[in-house]
Amino acid sequence: MADTAAWLVDRVLPYVPVRQWVLTLPYPLRYRCAWDAQLTTEVLRAFLCSLFADHRRRARRLCGVQRGQNGSVTFIQRFGSALNLTPHFHVLVLDGVYPGPSHSLGSFVPLPPPETEDVARILAGTARRILRVVERRGIDPGEDSLASDDPLLAQLTAASIRSRIAMGPEAGERWRRLGDRVEPIDREEGGVEPDAGIPPRCVREGGMSLHADVAVPANDRNRLERLCRYVARPPLSLDRLETMVDGRLAYRLKTRWRDGTTHVLMERHELLERLAPLIPPPRAHQVRYHGLLAPCASGRDQVVPPMTGGAASAEEARGRPSHSLSVEVESSVGENPVSLGGCDRKTSSVEVAVEPSLFAADRDPADRSDGALPLHDEKRNAFYSVAFPGPSSFSVFSGSTHSVAPNVAGG
Repeated sequence: MADTAAWLVDRVLPYVPVRQWVLTLPYPLRYRCAWDAQLTTEVLRAFLCSLFADHRRRARRLCGVQRGQNGSVTFIQRFGSALNLTPHFHVLVLDGVYPGPSHSLGSFVPLPPPETEDVARILAGTARRILRVVERRGIDPGEDSLASDDPLLAQLTAASIRSRIAMGPEAGERWRRLGDRVEPIDREEGGVEPDAGIPPRCVREGGMSLHADVAVPANDRNRLERLCRYVARPPLSLDRLETMVDGRLAYRLKTRWRDGTTHVLMERHELLERLAPLIPPPRAHQVRYHGLLAPCASGRDQVVPPMTGGAASAEEARGRPSHSLSVEVESSVGENPVSLGGCDRKTSSVEVAVEPSLFAADRDPADRSDGALPLHDEKRNAFYSVAFPGPSSFSVFSGSTHSVAPNVAGG
């Protein structure tokens, strides 16, 4: 969580205003997206198409920008505050557009905060696109391939989405709750209490909701990092998990529910039931980059902060950063340094020719003054540690040619 937030603030998100958009889905679509990674991707694409189109429309109407470009970072969260399965999207969007083409983007043009009507229009466009996705894929509401392939996981998933106990003598019952429940509420619509107050820039319709009231100014990097940590947080907080006198577990909610509930009570095996559906499908990224922040996007190097040792200024973030890197590598087992010059940022590894005699594999580990681990050499297939000045750490593999691969924190 902390590493991802630091990486986004230092190396990905430019010095421009950022707004968080949160999209929640209706119950049937939550169940499908919980195990269908491809459907999740298409639903997210439908939302971003509607969101980026609205940004371009408002930029054209309010600022005279004809073809604005934008970027976003999306976190796919699968959990609610009570460890219930509820797939939804937290999207950090640049709150404005870049007016120029990819080779010359120009200065960022911020947009005024969206009105509730704008949020409603985006949600309506998202619903239409999602409906087309469902029709194109021919999804049958009565067909459940997960139940036929993995009945146990399907049972746990359905129970977690509905906040029901999945197994045991109380299977099908509602989750046990603790608190001063003075306002019992039995009716829900789309997972939201019907009489709950609607905050500004929030729209709920047809079991879906879209919230866009959280924004961070351009130069408030500390607040931006806190927001990134929030959207990248893990599902389970051990600080909120308590053991009761009778041996059961109580999980404290992040905020008290409107009916007075403060904790959800569970047996120990029920905790495993609730954690199992929260595991995402294999080979499915939970952090996605789109628009100008996509990995291979044209003009991305003009947007992201430069790769420098110190914090980048706002003026540097708007210009084209320099990607050249020159470092001095000092062998931890020999006296001769290995020099790297002109290391390109886009290169994943650097080939460096190192004389094998620099590495004394038979050297006594007790003679080492740098405290590194003992070396290992087996038919010249050995691993050697190399000390680099600066924040990055590198590894060198032995042989006639040695590959030096940076391992930057967060990346």
